[in-house]
Order: sequence, then C-alpha cells, then structure tokens
Amino acid sequence: MLNKKDKNAARQKRHLRMRRNIVGTAEKPRFNVYRSLSNIYAQIINDETGETLVSASTVEKANKANYGGNIEAAKAVGTEIAKKALEKGIKTVVFDRGGYLYHGRVAALAEAAREAGLEF
Repeated sequence: MLNKKDKNAARQKRHLRMRRNIVGTAEKPRFNVYRSLSNIYAQIINDETGETLVSASTVEKANKANYGGNIEAAKAVGTEIAKKALEKGIKTVVFDRGGYLYHGRVAALAEAAREAGLEF
C-alpha cells in the first residue's frame, strides 16, 4: 500500500511526464488543474510568457459558501473559469490534468468547463 507521500510523488512524476508534451501558447493556453483534499484550483496559463491568464478556485469569495472538496464545487469552478476565459477571448485550451486521474472532481471540473463553452 502506498502512503500519501509516495502517492503524491507518483502524481508529480506523472505530471512531469505529461508536461513534456503539453505546452500552452498564446493561441491555445494550458488549462491546469490542482486538487487538494479540501479545495480545487484551476488556471489558464500561457507558458511562452509564464503568465496566468485566468484562475478560479474554491478558495475565492464567490465559491467559499460551500465545501470545496466535492464534485459540486468542482463543477462550479469549471463553469466559473470557462466564463472568465470566454470574457477574455480564450475559446480553446490544452487540458493539463496535473497528473491526476481523469475521474471524480477533475472530470467534473473539465466537463463543466466544456458545457460552459470552453473547447479542449
């Protein structure tokens, strides 16, 4: 059985392996997801300039009312980041799941962003 430290180290290795192939540009920025036990964070990043274009999380005031570690909160963050991205003129992104499995909160966030109009 892997302990928590080993699981996170394995996730970080998976993320580094993925990041060799996933690069965000000005035309198609990278949509990054990070999840902790009690919150979920999403960013849209231009890797060429190292700039975060849009971000949303369950820590922000708008999403603070509910617990951030469940699927409903992930869906709220997904729709919020898609809305912010569309306001800035970002329509297509490259999805970076951060080494996490595409399941549960990560999948819910991605599907909510797609439904709100973001393409990836």
